[in-house]
Amino acid sequence: MAEADRLAEYEQRRDFSKTREPKRGGPKKAGKTLGFVVQKHDARRLHYDFRLEWDGALLSWAVTRGPSDDPGEKRLAVRTEDHPLDYADFEGTIPKGHYGGGTVMVWDRGTWEPLHDPAEGLKSGKLHFNLSGERMQGGWALVRMRRRSGEKRENWLLIKERDETASDTPDALTEKNLRSVKTGRSLKGIESDKPPKKPSTRPAKAKAAESKSAKKMPAFRKPQLATLYDTAPEGEDWLHETKFDGYRCIAAIAGGKARLFTRSGKDWTEKYAALDGAFEVLGNETLLIDGEIMAADIPKGQSAFSALQQALHDDGALVFYVFDILERGGKSLTEKPLSDRKAVLEQALAPLDPDGPVRLSTYITGDGSDILKQICKAGGEGIISKRADAPYSHSRTSTWRKVKCTKRQEFVIGGYSPSDKKGRPFSSLLVGQFDEDGGFHYRGRVGTGFSEETLETLAEEFSARARKTSPFDDVPASIARKARWVTPELVAEVDFAEFTADGHIRHGAFLGLRDDKEAKTVAPEKSKASDAVKVAGIAISHPDRQLFGKAGISKGDLAEYYGRAGKRMLEASGERPFSLLRYPSGIADEGFFQKHAGKGFPDELTEIDIEEKDGSTAQYLYTKKPAGFVAAAQFGTIEFHGWGSRVDRLERPDRLIFDLDPDEGLGFAETKKAAFDMRDLLEELGLAATAMVTGGKGIHVTVPLRRTVSWDTLKMFAKTFAHILAEREPERFTATMSKEKRKGKIFIDWLRNERGATAIMPYSVRAREGAPVATPVTWEELKPMKSAAAFTLPDMDKRLAAPCPYVKAFKEPQSLSAKVIDKLEKLAD
Repeated sequence: MAEADRLAEYEQRRDFSKTREPKRGGPKKAGKTLGFVVQKHDARRLHYDFRLEWDGALLSWAVTRGPSDDPGEKRLAVRTEDHPLDYADFEGTIPKGHYGGGTVMVWDRGTWEPLHDPAEGLKSGKLHFNLSGERMQGGWALVRMRRRSGEKRENWLLIKERDETASDTPDALTEKNLRSVKTGRSLKGIESDKPPKKPSTRPAKAKAAESKSAKKMPAFRKPQLATLYDTAPEGEDWLHETKFDGYRCIAAIAGGKARLFTRSGKDWTEKYAALDGAFEVLGNETLLIDGEIMAADIPKGQSAFSALQQALHDDGALVFYVFDILERGGKSLTEKPLSDRKAVLEQALAPLDPDGPVRLSTYITGDGSDILKQICKAGGEGIISKRADAPYSHSRTSTWRKVKCTKRQEFVIGGYSPSDKKGRPFSSLLVGQFDEDGGFHYRGRVGTGFSEETLETLAEEFSARARKTSPFDDVPASIARKARWVTPELVAEVDFAEFTADGHIRHGAFLGLRDDKEAKTVAPEKSKASDAVKVAGIAISHPDRQLFGKAGISKGDLAEYYGRAGKRMLEASGERPFSLLRYPSGIADEGFFQKHAGKGFPDELTEIDIEEKDGSTAQYLYTKKPAGFVAAAQFGTIEFHGWGSRVDRLERPDRLIFDLDPDEGLGFAETKKAAFDMRDLLEELGLAATAMVTGGKGIHVTVPLRRTVSWDTLKMFAKTFAHILAEREPERFTATMSKEKRKGKIFIDWLRNERGATAIMPYSVRAREGAPVATPVTWEELKPMKSAAAFTLPDMDKRLAAPCPYVKAFKEPQSLSAKVIDKLEKLAD
C-alpha cells in the first residue's frame, strides 16, 4: 500500500494548524534496523501507544493499561491508524477538544526485529518480535482477538515472552518508569513545557568513577516499623520525633547517586526525580539511610499527605527527612543503639545544606505526652517515640511507637456506590481491610475528600479493576444492593472520626491513594495501652521488656506471636505434655526448665498427673487451646519442649524423631546432607520422614506414627537405626553422646524417643539471639537453606499463612510394622 494511502486516516483526523504533531512521514531511514517507540498518552484516558516501524510508517496500537513484562499478563492493545515515521520523536501536548487531546511522552524507544514476515503476521493476526529498547527488552508478541459483532477496531493482545528479560511483577515497567526517555520530563513537565533536563557535563573519568561506585551501592533492606500506642512513653530512655505524613523511603547512596525505595522495596528513584542531584555533595560516602519523603510546600488548608500527592503529580519540589542509618561504608550499623546511629547519621550528612532537599529529622527527649500535645496543637499527625538504646530491627516492634493526634488508617477499596448527580462517577467508596487469614472485611464508606481530578482518576482505576462479585467477606445487604465492585488493589489513606460498634468507620474523608503499599498488607491497626497489653484476653505484664538482646523483640511481641501461632502449634503437635524453658528477665539472664506444674500457673494451662519411673505421681502441663501458649509467655516462657505422645494415650508414642546435632566445626551443609541421607535410609525401610529446622544448629527428622507401639519398641528401633547409620559412616556420624566421640561428627540424638523425653515443638521460638523459630520445612525448601536458624520471629506471619508440612505429614501416620522392623534387622546384619 502506498504511504499516502496508509497515512490518509491519520491526516484526516488532525487539524495541523492547531496541533504540533508531524504531518508527513519524512525521508526513509538508511540501514536495515527498524525502530519502535512507546508514547505515554494522557488523553481522555491514560494509555500507551505502541508503534512499530514498517514499510515507511508506524504500525500503531493503544495499550490501555500499558506494557507488562510479566508473561502472565495479556494487555489489551487496540489497533489504531498508522502514523508517520516522524511521530516517533513527537513529545508535547495535543490541544483539548482535538483528536487525541492530551499530553504525549516518549516513554520508550529502540529497535525491533521481526521473527517472521510482518505483512504475513498482520494478515494472520500473529506478530512475534524482539525489542531492544531502553525499557522494553526481549521477546514479545501481538495476537489479534476474534472480532465481535459491531466492533469497529481490531483488538489485539500484547504479551511478553518467557525469557531472561521477563519479570513476575505485572506493573513494574509502568510504575517504575515515569519519565521521558527523550527529555527526562514527567507528563506534568511536558504539559507545562518545562525545558528538557540538561545532559551531564561531567568528564568521562568522573562518569567512570561514578559507575564504579554504583556497583557498591547498598542493597535494599526492610525498614523497622512502629507499633500504634494510645499514649506516649515517658523517661529519658526515649527519643521523640514528628510523625511525618508522607511516603517512607529507604535510600541507598554511593558516589553521590541514590536509589530510592518504598517500604516494600519498590524502586521509586524516577518517581522522586525532584531529588535528582540532592546527594552529590556526599561525594564518596556509601550509605543506607531511612526516612520519609514529603512535599516541600504544603498549601494552607491542605494536608501534608495530599500536598505530597499533588507534588508528585505536578513535578513539584520534595524534601527527604532522614531519621536513621542502617549502613555506612559497607558496614551494618543496625546492631548499634539508636543513640549511636543518630551520631553516625549526623556526621555522615554533615555536608548537606540544613535547608536543602535532604534534611536530618530533629528529635526531642523528655515527657512524650507534653511533646504530643504540642504537635497536635500545631496540626501535626502525631509523634514517633523510639528507645534510645534499641538496635534497628527489620520488623514491627514496640521499641518504636507511633501515637496519633487523629484517627487515620489505610483501607483497601473494594467497591463504590454510584452517584445520582450528573458528572460525578460515584458518591462514596466502599473500603475494607484484610485479616491474618487473608479474609477481606468491610469497614465502611468514605464519601468526602474528593477533588474533580481525584474523582476522574479513581473512576479510571475502577474501570480497569471492575468485577461482578463482591470481594468482601461480609457487607451489609442494604449497601451491596446498589454497589459496584472492584478488585481490592487500591490502598486509600482515610481520616475518620471513630469506629462504630460494628467496626465501621464514621465520617471517613479520603486523603489520597497509597501507591507505596501492597493491598494485602493493609490490616486493622489497633492501639496498645502503654501500661498494659492484653493478648488473647491475657494481661501481659511488662510488655516492653526486651527478651532477646539486640533483636528489639519484647515480651509483648513474643506473647502476640504465640497468640497468632498457638492454633498452628496445636495443629502440628496436638495436646501433649510439655516442659517450659523460662527466661523471665530475657536471655541475657539466667533461664530454667520447668517440667512440673507449680503454684500460680494460669487456668489456660492444664495440669495432668503422670506416673514417674519410681512409681510416684507428678503434675505436668499441657494446653487445650492456643491461649495456653500466651499464658506461658506471660510467665516468661520462651521455648516449649513436647513429649513424644499425647495426653489421651501417654503410653503410645506418635512419632519417631532424630535430632541431627553437628559438632561446632561443622557447617549447615553437612547437617543438611545428613538429613537427606537419613530420609533416604528411612525410605528404604518404607517410612516417609518430614523435616524441621530447629532454630539452633540442627535438623529434626521425624516420622509420624500410628499409636500402636510401646515406648520400649520405639526406643529400640531408634537406637538400632542410629547405630546402623553411625557404623556405616563412622567418620561422619556418632550415635554416642560422649563429647570426645562427637568431634568433627554429627551426633544422631535418638534418646528423644523414650518416655518422658522431650523435643523442641514446631513453631516454638528459641531462646537465642535474633529470636529464631523452630520451623517445619519441606525437603525442597530445605535444599537451598543456609542455616537451621533461617526463620526468625519477624518472618513467621508469612510462614503461618502457608500450609504446614508437619500438619500434612501427621494426617498420614505410619506403622513400625513387623515388616519395617524386619527390614531394619536385615540392615543391622
